[in-house]
Amino acid sequence: MTDMVLTILKFAVISMLVTAGIALGLIASQSPRKLAVPAGGGLDFSASLQRGVAVMPKPKSVAMRDGWHMPVREYPGGGPLILLIHGSGWNGLQFSSLASVLGGETHVLAPDLRGHGETPERRGDVDYIGQMEDDLADLIAARRKDGQKVVLIGHSSGGGLVTRFAGGPHGALVDHAVLLAPFLGHKSPTTRQNAGGWTQVLLRRIIGLSMLNAVGITALNHLTIIQFAMPQPVIDGPYGHLATTSYSYRLNTGFAPRGDYLGDVAALPEFTLIVGSKDEAFYADRYQEVMSAVTNKDSYHIVPGEGHLGIVDAGATATLIREAIR
Repeated sequence: MTDMVLTILKFAVISMLVTAGIALGLIASQSPRKLAVPAGGGLDFSASLQRGVAVMPKPKSVAMRDGWHMPVREYPGGGPLILLIHGSGWNGLQFSSLASVLGGETHVLAPDLRGHGETPERRGDVDYIGQMEDDLADLIAARRKDGQKVVLIGHSSGGGLVTRFAGGPHGALVDHAVLLAPFLGHKSPTTRQNAGGWTQVLLRRIIGLSMLNAVGITALNHLTIIQFAMPQPVIDGPYGHLATTSYSYRLNTGFAPRGDYLGDVAALPEFTLIVGSKDEAFYADRYQEVMSAVTNKDSYHIVPGEGHLGIVDAGATATLIREAIR
């Protein structure tokens, strides 16, 4: 081995050690803390709390490739197979009303994503980035009939996961997407600061973990990097034990479009985007300008008077979904 090769190897090792040292310093400098809903901020859960949760079937267990069983509430019916993908911090119960409306005329599945719900395995965490996409592919494989079309409907981060899924290795499985106030990423012009007070991002941790992942070090990807300002009435309510108030680096990364989010947007099949005019987390009037720059398979609808959570149960939403899947 020549002196030049040794010099290059030493430089590479030193560079990696310096990078790792800086990254570890950034990670250690920030820790999760107890969050309170900011005055005049956060998401409005009042209507959801008043409405409660409609009666839903007991979840069935669907085996994933690694042996974990995903809880899935199922509404059998004809027509396309519909997967309802919940948003951050919550679970399939979010779609209790919408699933009841769509069930029968379509075959509806409302899963609790890995890391969420009553049986999360590890709440707020997954095994690797991309596992949630693999889980959705496994669920489709388990329930799809020959020739049946597949529609993914996602709210908020669930809409981000649908977008990521379209741009990933399983994207060809989806025939149509419905995005309900989707999260496109913290850098997207559609996202308000801290999602309107809903999120507390541990930015230094994210930077440090991103640096480690860039050099192939993933051992710390289980660390928390985002927290949610879940209102205390929700935590103290009858379904508070189902809430997930923080995410690991690997879950959060896999629950949103990739860094090049427009690449995932461009990969979407024909899609319908529905958002409320009073959305607290995202800018309703920016989606069309941002997304139509890379796709023409789109249809945009702003529902007057609806907020971020209310858009799921809005009457106009069910009507627009029916029109889309026809």
